[in-house]
Amino acid sequence: MAPRDGIPDNAARCPCGSGETFGACCAPLLDGAAAPTAERLMRSRFTAFAVGDGSYLLSSWHPSTRPDDIDLDDGLRWRRLDILDREAGGPFDREGVVEFEAFWRQGDERGSLHERSRFVREDRRWFYLDGLVG
Repeated sequence: MAPRDGIPDNAARCPCGSGETFGACCAPLLDGAAAPTAERLMRSRFTAFAVGDGSYLLSSWHPSTRPDDIDLDDGLRWRRLDILDREAGGPFDREGVVEFEAFWRQGDERGSLHERSRFVREDRRWFYLDGLVG
């Protein structure tokens, strides 16, 4: 699944809202580098949704809970990510939780998704496990 044409230039601000440039933040992760923390993986997954990189979303999803395919809506635009809370998920942890709110727009409609996501680290790599939406 190829990303949309909207991949930012490496000098542009990263879609994840970290304040870093895309080239210094999420681009290396989307290109295959391992995320150092669960929060960084969460941010890179938001960026993947924002640019339509379904392949990255699947590869960063733990095999035990990963779907066979992911269908991204071309009309849905992810606009902003706010990290609300995090538990563990550091470079030496095996598990982590990141709570976030992601804001979207589709046509004239706007809304947000609030999720408390669980992550696991295996072989020095973080994976999205699952999340509680609400």
